[in-house]
Order: sequence, then C-alpha cells, then structure tokens
Amino acid sequence: MKIIFSRHAKRRAKLYKIPEDLIRDVISEKNLPDGKHELIEKLSVVEYPVKIIVVIEMEVGTVVTNYPLKKGNEL
Repeated sequence: MKIIFSRHAKRRAKLYKIPEDLIRDVISEKNLPDGKHELIEKLSVVEYPVKIIVVIEMEVGTVVTNYPLKKGNEL
C-alpha cells in the first residue's frame, strides 16, 4: 500500500517530532479496508499515545493528521 502525507500531517509530524516512517509502519501493519480510520498507538519516541487519522482509497493511504494525545488520554 502506498502511504502519502497531507501537508497538515507533515507539519504536525515535524512539530511533535514524530518520524513519518513510524507512522507508515503503524498503518502498514494494520490491514485496513477502504474508508476513514482513527488509530491510537503508543510509539516509543513520543511520551503520549499518538492519534493518526488516515483515509484509505484504492490501496492509497492518505494521512490526514497525526498528533500526541496529551490531556489524560492514555492507552
């Protein structure tokens, strides 16, 4: 599956120091059907769980946004 990042998602990843490769790995390991998905994953490089919004269409995943969940939201 090809995974691309929206301009907003690239900026969020850079702001919160979330490597794009880790986000790609999280999405690739899930076998997601077409549609919009909200993923919450604990990544080793970020203190808080990361929320990833991705839209899958015809084997192309577009990351809409990604950011750490801060205020008491833990896995």
